Amino acid sequence: MTLTLPSVCPLDCPDTCSLSVTVEDGRVAQVRGSAANPFTAGVICNKVARYYPDFVHGPRRLTHPLRRTGPRGSGAYEPISWEVALDLIHEGFSRAIATDGPQSVLPLNYAGPHGELAGGSMDRRFFYRMGATMLDRGPLCGGVRGTAYTSLFGSAPGMPPEQAELADLVLVWGNNVTVSNLHLMRVLKRVRAAGGRVVVIDPRRIKLAEQCDLHLQLHPGSDVVLALALAAELERRGALDHGFIGKWVLGADRYLEAARTHDVDAVVRHCGLTPVEFHMLADWIAGARTMATSLGNGIERGRSGGAGLRAAMALNALTGQHGRPGAGVIAKPGLAFPRTTERLQGDHLKQPGTRVFNIVDVAAHLLDDRLDPPIRALMIYNHNPVATHPDQSNMIRALNRPDLFIVGADVTMTDSMAYCDVILPAASHFEFDDIYGAYGQTWLQRAEPVIAPVGESLPNTEIFRRLAARFGYDEPEFRDSDAVLMDQAIDGTDPRLGGHAPSQMPTDRALDMARPSDAPLVMCDTVMPATPSGRIELYSQDLEDRFGCGLPRHDPVAPDLPFTLITPSSSKRTNATFGGHSDSLDPETVEMHPVDAARLDLSDGDPVVLRNGRGAVALRLKITDATRPGVLYSPKGTWLESSSTGQTVNALIPSDIRTDIERGACYNETFVEVDRA
Repeated sequence: MTLTLPSVCPLDCPDTCSLSVTVEDGRVAQVRGSAANPFTAGVICNKVARYYPDFVHGPRRLTHPLRRTGPRGSGAYEPISWEVALDLIHEGFSRAIATDGPQSVLPLNYAGPHGELAGGSMDRRFFYRMGATMLDRGPLCGGVRGTAYTSLFGSAPGMPPEQAELADLVLVWGNNVTVSNLHLMRVLKRVRAAGGRVVVIDPRRIKLAEQCDLHLQLHPGSDVVLALALAAELERRGALDHGFIGKWVLGADRYLEAARTHDVDAVVRHCGLTPVEFHMLADWIAGARTMATSLGNGIERGRSGGAGLRAAMALNALTGQHGRPGAGVIAKPGLAFPRTTERLQGDHLKQPGTRVFNIVDVAAHLLDDRLDPPIRALMIYNHNPVATHPDQSNMIRALNRPDLFIVGADVTMTDSMAYCDVILPAASHFEFDDIYGAYGQTWLQRAEPVIAPVGESLPNTEIFRRLAARFGYDEPEFRDSDAVLMDQAIDGTDPRLGGHAPSQMPTDRALDMARPSDAPLVMCDTVMPATPSGRIELYSQDLEDRFGCGLPRHDPVAPDLPFTLITPSSSKRTNATFGGHSDSLDPETVEMHPVDAARLDLSDGDPVVLRNGRGAVALRLKITDATRPGVLYSPKGTWLESSSTGQTVNALIPSDIRTDIERGACYNETFVEVDRA
């Protein structure tokens, strides 16, 4: 029997597409886009369409609980029952708690499924009730961008991407649109069709850069220099909106004083741009009637990442580009969703005084003999740390600790699952109910199962219900059904839900959260900056107090090897998801500028090895002027099998260099040398 059923894509992507799933004889046969979400409007990326059926039903799919029978990383496991698996987990966690207390247990989860329930609900309740060490997950990716945004605007949502159609100038800054924000492309095409301009600011000539009006190919990590110099140049030209600044902006005087120390010469020196390019952009910003700025996560991946994001966002405030549709910053529109996260995750169960680890520090903590209490037990779920964390070798050493009890839960057998003592089979999102917000658009969606759970797999919610029962946690919170959890995830009294309880929302259409009233969501008009001052804060007292970064500043890292390696998103993977598919298991490419290739006597297609003091990775060379001289590009998310060295580019990425705010991971501060393999 063949059915076509609605669903939603849960992957770590800002668009959160609505899907149409063809099911044949109980199996996912085809995945296409649907029109249920007007923003995604029937279009999905090739990777979801091509790889999802294999992800759900392929040979790597986990279908039964497993117990390790061989050395860690060997892949030697035997099937066991759920009862035995739960007993083993209870025994391992209880042993750690008896020896060193509940904080010796650590959940290691990040951004697997983005459904409200699968992403963080019953699992948080379980570990909060236990008193396990807690995790600050944002610093791995997205947290720096989020804090940069809220330092200016607070928790007020940014501009929905559709509004950018009304702009006559759109800056796309550090956002590889066609790979990781696909549906913004349609908006940008409409801007240009109406006579507007699109500017791409990115170290690599991404696909959009070939179709825009200006591409500024700046050096990685120099965004803050460009943005501050633009602010100073616009002030010199009299192009700032002092009326808007006086009403809506706090700290402009201190900000501009810092900006005046940057000029076109600094842009040439640090960014590698020409004076002509700089002045052309300044001309266009000064002359724009309505300017929108789209910011991706690319900027945050360097030490000055928070500063670069804040300075880029500040340009709209200084020029009065808020307060009307189409003018504003396309960032954090997901703050428009009426989430009730504290209720969903059971924040009242948190144990006072429980320590919180930065997720980027996990491997170091696991290897720290002085840590008190030490981590004795670990649960990896919604995450593939071997494929995504910096300093991969250190993470693998940590997971190989013989006295560490490791539990895993995943849909497929990943590189990280291969280090677990017990593995639980997690259901894919096609197999359970969930409700979906988004972080890059404003349409709320719900999905029901389109197939039965494969094998003995279970949704995250049921996995943690069973764990809670095995540990004797008998509070009512651990008996809540998925329907109850959905109603706890979203404020059902919000009028934008049209009277629907969250668990009863339609699955064939999405609900728009972008209208807080009858008018569209517009910063400084229908929504106000949710900062302590009620204004856009260009000087942040909070960031000054916590990080000494009240104002943006450039803090470059001196390279110790000839090449800078950047590792943005892949067209074949969403982070590490689909990294085990056959198309991702051959050596990944690394792009090099022709000048560098000629100097090293390398040819297109040559096998090469990138190396530094942390590791070595085998890749295939692609010679192209899409990247700058001295800058290499290789997509992230590959698995260990893709390289003959048994390492991926993450092995080359430092974990000790951190961003200026939030101590985030600095993926782009990676310096390497290149040899022919």
